[in-house]
Order: sequence, then structure tokens, then C-alpha cells
Amino acid sequence: MAGKRPRHPRPEGVSDRPRGQTPWFGTWAGHAVSGVASKTRSISPGLSPRLTPMTDWGTVSALATAGGTLVLAAASFASIRSADRAALSAERALQASLRPLLIASRLEAPEQKVMWLDGHWTRLGGSTGYVHQAEDGEIYLAMSIRNAGPGLGVIHGWRIEEVQLNAGAVRPAADSFHRQGRDLYIAPGDTGFWHAAVRTDEHPDRETLARLIKNRDRITVDLLFGDCEGGQRTISRFSLQPRGQDQAHWFCQSARHWNVDRPDPR
Repeated sequence: MAGKRPRHPRPEGVSDRPRGQTPWFGTWAGHAVSGVASKTRSISPGLSPRLTPMTDWGTVSALATAGGTLVLAAASFASIRSADRAALSAERALQASLRPLLIASRLEAPEQKVMWLDGHWTRLGGSTGYVHQAEDGEIYLAMSIRNAGPGLGVIHGWRIEEVQLNAGAVRPAADSFHRQGRDLYIAPGDTGFWHAAVRTDEHPDRETLARLIKNRDRITVDLLFGDCEGGQRTISRFSLQPRGQDQAHWFCQSARHWNVDRPDPR
């Protein structure tokens, strides 16, 4: 019919598009063709259609969200660990600033006057100890010591150790110390003293001390002390050695230190 555009011939096996079906695209014999894909579409044996893949943007969006969440979780975990390390470092720095360390005083340390509760008194020079057994049997002990740490030192207790000093010495138990009769504080970087007395015959260290004093043997004294808040307890071992013909004043030196509330330095 005149005036009508000629229809191009449709390849064999390709039907007209039924209403309500989805169009598809493919190739046939090297030429682009179009058709309709239905759920029950049948294709002639001579055709080899190639469907163009479609991007599933919903899946891509879900994967991108999951990846971003994973990266955010890793960054949060690293930030928390860094904050924990910073807090631990700050706590350790604070503890170090409060930590005392008691050692024997220097030879040039100033002389100190030490008095016991019963009025007995003596003078202690630098790096000196005091050991005296009175006529009534009471035994007086004292040492000139220094706080080499940055924190205020508080002495909690003392004990006598009879074994000789050696590298294999074991830390004594914290509950084996005798409690001080009064609080003894030693300021950081300053010189102070420790003193105690054995007054009764039932004291567990009386027999040992009496024998060591009589034979003028070395006396080992352990001190338990800590910081001003009651923590960071430490045990320091001191040695008292006879000083020539002087019966009362002995040499004092520090020998070993053990940590009670934290790992030992060795």
C-alpha cells in the first residue's frame, strides 16, 4: 500500500512481542535483534541469543555498607586500644611519682636524735645503726635510712632475719612482720630513721637478737613500707655489722629490695 513504510523482515523463530512481557536483546547471525522474554519463552534451534548482564545496585549498596561498617569497627578497635595504652601509661607514671625506696643513709648525712616511748634515746650518724641491750633485758634497735624514691615513705613493720645475705634470698611473707608502735614517715629525698624495741621475754626475736648481740654477729633487719596511700608495698633488707669496739653503734647498709604489690625488678 502506497504511503506505508515497509516492515523489515523478522528473523525466523522470533515472534511478535506479546502484551505484558519483558523485552530482551540478543544477536542472531551477527545482527542485533530484539524480542520478548517471557517466563516460558522458547527459542528456535537456529538462534543463539546472548543476554546483556544487568547491574544489581541493591547488592552493590549492601556490600559497600558492610565494607564501610567493617572499616569503622577496625578504626574504633584501634582507637580504644590506643586509649587504653595511654591510660595505662598515665597510671604507671602516677604510681612511679608516689613510689618510695628506703636505703641506708650516706656517711655525710646529718646526725639525728632518736627517742623511744620509754624515754631511752641515742644519736645516729650517717650510715649508722644502733643495737643496745639494757640491764633490764630490753633490746633497742635503730637505723639511719634515706628515701631515694620520689614518694613519701611509710614504714609498716619490721622483722629479724637470721640467715646470711646471699643472691638466692627469698622474699619474706608480708604477714611475718611486726607492726610498728608508731607511724614512721620519711620524706622523698630526705634522711630519716627506723627504730624498734624488744621488751618482753615472749617476743619471737628476743632469743635470736640476744645471741647475735652477745657474739657480735651480723644482724639482718627487713622493713616493710609503702607509699602514703598504703599501696606499692616494698620490703627492703638491711644489714647491721659491728663497728670496732663501739658496743652500741653499728654500720648500716641496704642489701636487697622486693616488691610486694607488683612484679619484682629482677
